[in-house]
Amino acid sequence: MARDVLVNDGVAEVKILVLANRMGVSRSSFYWYFKNRADLQNALLDEWEERNTEQIVAHCQLPSASITEATCNFFRCFVDQTKFDHGLDFAIREWSRRDPAIRGRLDRADQDRIAAVTTCFSRHGYDPVDADARARILYFMQLGYHALEVREDIATRMSRLGPYIRGFTGQDPEPGAVAAFLRDVEDMGLA
Repeated sequence: MARDVLVNDGVAEVKILVLANRMGVSRSSFYWYFKNRADLQNALLDEWEERNTEQIVAHCQLPSASITEATCNFFRCFVDQTKFDHGLDFAIREWSRRDPAIRGRLDRADQDRIAAVTTCFSRHGYDPVDADARARILYFMQLGYHALEVREDIATRMSRLGPYIRGFTGQDPEPGAVAAFLRDVEDMGLA
């Protein structure tokens, strides 16, 4: 419930009384689960890191035979909403505009995510400067895609997969890795 309130109404509405009323429980019963509002907010931040940052890092660490496969592993986080919650990510970003401590935590998460993507490029032979630049382009583009709330059907998005990979990696996409990714998207019921 607190996560939904954070995403839909902002951190200012993540209040014990508001949540207790929405859940139809007494305010005092809330304290069985959380010490105070700060404890609840920390739990929300922990969930965000586990659901978003840890997923990106884990997917970037998956074995990959090519940079195409590594890039598709990264994309898997963003097409499967159980792995990366766009709404939660942007709610945290909005919260960080008002709270320097949250901004620090967000900056660390972005650094960890970019480092994971950079490592993917480095593993596939990109020099450190190029790996870092390509990782930033890929990561910031993906976040921007969702921040702008781009509205396109999945078939259109997937039709751009090859050109996107070419643009991000500077290499022609490996057909087998692209086909495997497209099968995964279909298996998720998205295509």
